[in-house]
Amino acid sequence: MRLLHSIKNRRTLLLSLSLGWLMSVSAQDHVVDEVIWVVGDEPILKSDVEVTRIQAAMEGQRWKGDPDCAIPEQLAVQKLFLHQAAIDSIEVTESEISQQIEGRIDYMVRQIGSREKLEEYRKQSLSQIRTSMHDDLRDQLMIQRMKESLVKDIQVTPAEVRRYFKDLPQDSIPFVPTEVEVQIISQTPKISVEEINRVKDELRDYTDRVNRGETSFQTLARLYSEDPGSRRSGGEMDYVGRGVLDPAFAAVAFNLTDPKKISKIVESEFGFHIIQLVDKRGDKIKVRHILRKPVVADSAITASLARLDSIAADIREGKFTFEDGASVISDDKDTRMNRGLMANRSENGQTSRFQMQDLPPEVAKAVDTLKVGEISQPFQMINERGKTVCVIAKLKSRTEGHKATITEDFQVMKDVVLAKRRADKLHQWVVDKIKNTYIRINDNYRNCDFEYEGWVK
Repeated sequence: MRLLHSIKNRRTLLLSLSLGWLMSVSAQDHVVDEVIWVVGDEPILKSDVEVTRIQAAMEGQRWKGDPDCAIPEQLAVQKLFLHQAAIDSIEVTESEISQQIEGRIDYMVRQIGSREKLEEYRKQSLSQIRTSMHDDLRDQLMIQRMKESLVKDIQVTPAEVRRYFKDLPQDSIPFVPTEVEVQIISQTPKISVEEINRVKDELRDYTDRVNRGETSFQTLARLYSEDPGSRRSGGEMDYVGRGVLDPAFAAVAFNLTDPKKISKIVESEFGFHIIQLVDKRGDKIKVRHILRKPVVADSAITASLARLDSIAADIREGKFTFEDGASVISDDKDTRMNRGLMANRSENGQTSRFQMQDLPPEVAKAVDTLKVGEISQPFQMINERGKTVCVIAKLKSRTEGHKATITEDFQVMKDVVLAKRRADKLHQWVVDKIKNTYIRINDNYRNCDFEYEGWVK
């Protein structure tokens, strides 16, 4: 079982002291921590509660009721899900964890201004920040995966949705935020031959260094790869089928036969790679790779923005439509075949409607003040593949925020009912799990008003 293994030794010691105090080994014998709950064989420490409290305050999180009661209860519930995830052999990969870490770091960098400022604020290097985030994010992913497993079979019918909302008070009917449909035309700035050659030379140097035995492929991947999903694991990806990979990448990866050899340089839609075989299993392959992305020159970005400005002017003058331009001129393959219309994909399916917070931030900012049918000024952004692109956007439609109606917003109402059914299922699961789990609580918490019944036995 991989439950919170990073602090297993400390917690084994604490458990041996039951709900007592952990004393330091210094001459003064100062108290340094206290076990306040035990859930199964896992303790909750007073320090765990304080760390959670500080993190929540930094993120602006509010608690229902008394935080001194709500925080340890939340930690206890997390342990129940983690324990069940271990029993059910639910796993998350290092690649998934790395993607979450890099996403969090990118968000913090955008908030604080630069990676250097982030390191200064946290008083840690980026490597130390990644390490400190790893176990918590792994546990969060496992909890999420466990919850998804418990509610995956829950469905609701149209009749259930209608019954649920039939007698619902007006002030309880959900409010549907403003939704928009957006079309885009995208241009990818041209990268110079010199820059491409520079990246290729770097990759050739990495290959030579591995072949000479100076270092390992994994070490170079950790140091230099620009793929956030695999960098931390030495460039290693999980077993995947051919259809999941970029076609150019797959063509080379699936032809590798010798794990000791490194592939030729491969250009994909993400950048340039070198690949090393790890293993083959049926129609799936496991490889490690190093990704390097050429840097786009400012002059190339300026040229692309100028071209898009000219295209927008021609559309406004009626020389051709935005839709025709998107179908012929745009470099964005995800929208080109749909006349530039962006698609909002979620677990509930695909739609062309977006709430503003679901759009890429640059697109949302560009269309926020547009009237329906208007075209934005050109702007640059980083697309889903991590490439710099230049874009013009057209606001195709806007539906102002309103109270949901069964005829216009059935999917919204269905999602509300489905979310409630899932929440009820998870709540009952926790209550039942509490009944069958060994739990001990410090006397100071026995009078708390808990969300879940059964903690105090």
